[in-house]
Amino acid sequence: MDIKKVAVIGSGVMGSGIAAQLTNAGIPVVLLDIKVEGKDLAAEAVQKMLKTDPAPFMLPGNARLIETGTIDDDLDKIADCDWIVEVVLEKLEIKHATYEKIEKARKKGSIVSSNTSTIPLHKLIEGQPDSFAKDFMITHFFNPPRYMRLLELVVGEKTNKDAAKTIEEFCDVRLGKGVVRTNDTPGFIANRLGVFWLTAGVNEAIKQDISIEVADAVMSKPVGIPKTGVFALIDLVGIDLMPKLSESLLSTLPEKDAYRDIFEDYKFIHGMIEAGYTGRKGKGGFYRLNPDAPKGVKEKQALAIDPSKFDEAQYGASEKKIAAADPAVSAGRKGIRAVVETDSDGGKYAWEVLKQTLTYAAELVGEIADTIHDIDEGMKLGYNWKKGPFEMLDDLGPAWFAAKIKEEGMDVPEIFAKVGDGTFYKVEDEALQYLGTDGKYHKVIRPDGVLLLSDIKLSSEPVLKNGSASVWDIGDGVLCFEKHSKMNTFDEQIFELLVKTKKLIEKEDDYKALVVYNEASHFSAGANLGLALFMVNIAMYPQVEEFVRTGQKVYTDLKFANFPMVSAPSGMALGGGCEILLCADAVQAHAETYTGLVEVGVGVIPGWGGCKEMILRYREREKAKFKKDMDKIGKDNIWFSPDTTPMGAVREAFQTIGMATVAKSAFEAQKIGYFRHTDGVTMNRDRLLYDAKQKALGLAKDYTPPEKAENIRMPGPAGKAALDLAVSDLRKSGKATPYDVVVSGHLAHVLSGGDTDYTQDMSEDDLLKLEVSQFMDLLRNPGTLARIEHMLDNGKPLRN
Repeated sequence: MDIKKVAVIGSGVMGSGIAAQLTNAGIPVVLLDIKVEGKDLAAEAVQKMLKTDPAPFMLPGNARLIETGTIDDDLDKIADCDWIVEVVLEKLEIKHATYEKIEKARKKGSIVSSNTSTIPLHKLIEGQPDSFAKDFMITHFFNPPRYMRLLELVVGEKTNKDAAKTIEEFCDVRLGKGVVRTNDTPGFIANRLGVFWLTAGVNEAIKQDISIEVADAVMSKPVGIPKTGVFALIDLVGIDLMPKLSESLLSTLPEKDAYRDIFEDYKFIHGMIEAGYTGRKGKGGFYRLNPDAPKGVKEKQALAIDPSKFDEAQYGASEKKIAAADPAVSAGRKGIRAVVETDSDGGKYAWEVLKQTLTYAAELVGEIADTIHDIDEGMKLGYNWKKGPFEMLDDLGPAWFAAKIKEEGMDVPEIFAKVGDGTFYKVEDEALQYLGTDGKYHKVIRPDGVLLLSDIKLSSEPVLKNGSASVWDIGDGVLCFEKHSKMNTFDEQIFELLVKTKKLIEKEDDYKALVVYNEASHFSAGANLGLALFMVNIAMYPQVEEFVRTGQKVYTDLKFANFPMVSAPSGMALGGGCEILLCADAVQAHAETYTGLVEVGVGVIPGWGGCKEMILRYREREKAKFKKDMDKIGKDNIWFSPDTTPMGAVREAFQTIGMATVAKSAFEAQKIGYFRHTDGVTMNRDRLLYDAKQKALGLAKDYTPPEKAENIRMPGPAGKAALDLAVSDLRKSGKATPYDVVVSGHLAHVLSGGDTDYTQDMSEDDLLKLEVSQFMDLLRNPGTLARIEHMLDNGKPLRN
């Protein structure tokens, strides 16, 4: 069965978010909500999402795929839907009433699922007919549905296996979710463990009387958990949500569950909610901005917890730097065990929270999921932990952990007897294996179409390697170039290895294509700004210029090599990281790719071919549009063409680069022009390398390198004058700073072709020479150095 149309019942934050993600996959959606006099809740939810940041829609136009209505008047619209997702209030009686209406209106064989976060499936289908139960399952998305990768899938004894497989594959491939099958238990995997961990985190901070900032400083990056830690995460999800999650769990958990033992119904939490301090969506939470700070000044404050009451007077100035000085924070560089063994407030806190959380996870093996691997995947995908509980235990040492909790008087879960002196994971027969509940090791099975570099590394050595990059053989004659410098920024070593990689592919018959890819959070932040600033500060201008020219040559040589190169980005691909996408034969991008030429923010212009490539991209697009328009009106030959009026492409490139436009998705990158419409988009991050490899293999068949453009017509000084005038108007209106005008002038010089005019042909090499000269002129300007220093110190552009 194919999923071609979906209905979502309930247009709250989760329901509307699920609807948006479905449209991101190109799926039409019927979004229904209850009838309220004078309101159209579903339509209002769609309009609200169009103003939300971060955006639920990958393109604003996707909203047109949503048809809205009410359950009372428009339920007949679900009759042609293949999948119906219920996202109504977490009250069993409301869900049951909704199911009765759905059952009457849906077509035979359509799939129905609930997005419940805590209610077990067997309770949801109580009293429902078998015809409903066999088509029913739980699909628990995490908020926000576009950005959170986890989808917990729960099926019942009566659930049709084919229906479950259809939803699993659809959510994986089309929606980009990491689908984890969980057992039918309260809270499933992620919230069962996650709520326990958050509760333990709050309890121990109060018990040990340490600040929330120390707690968050240590219970975050030092132990492989996002920087929000415990308290900032509660602020993010909403303080008012926590009592609701607790209430739901407590109503369904087994009587002897450990969560019942640690749960505390704190008065100060209720006081915060009543006072409107519900977290980021309210007046503040555990953290807030000082309301009495001078206008325009953002001064962060932290709450000093009094468990007996909440009072706004309990907020004090942030002591983040003091918290970060706790020895346990820096111990994180040595690993999680070093953190929990540190004799400091942070170290003691980390041990107590992790001791309880990891023990709880070990107790739940076989109950909440069939394997430890499923539990680990649930926490990594749902809470963005770098490692799951059992991977953490391997880092701590399972035998050490078991002995320590026993020494402290805790019961040791049965799974520790099975692992003994070993580890929960091991590599054997060139494959990752996990310890099963039967005491035996089992191979981690990846779905078809999933290829991970991390798996390849388990059974092979790099073909080439240096300190900043590695080259891996990913099979079928395709090599993978992986950057691993800080933020995957480009340096001399990366260029050196790219040169060696090109020579290797051209020399060896065994290799025929290259994929540029990595599995870090971000593809590349561009050039190494710190290195560039260092070189400029000691007047190494010739060396900087040589570095820029080297980058141009490497990118150009790759573009015109006798083999295809596919760039496969995910996360940020900025500056030079965007330019290597532009010079590739094709791009296979993860949907969540954020790319752009942002160099003007640090006072320079793209120097590795970005200006040239954007001119060529926009000329190519103009020609295609021109041909399409001419075909429509039936004219074969007229005097006008994009080549005779070159300002269109120049203006577009100037606006895109001059505004440092960043695409917020791969689809937006296609619209802007960073990607071609023939470039591919992969929704699931784990499928990106496989898809890129397939694209490379397809290109390798009868591959012919592109020809260098030699007949580029540019407007010259007249074109630059027009661009300068536009910037002057922006300056007068206050939308451009004085130094924006300076940088834009250099950019306009390149994009207009320098001193040429539109009767002269320019080559790609001519444009590259202009890029270098203008880049170096800017780099010698104090205004540029100020921008670079400010970016390195503050992480945001200087508006000088």
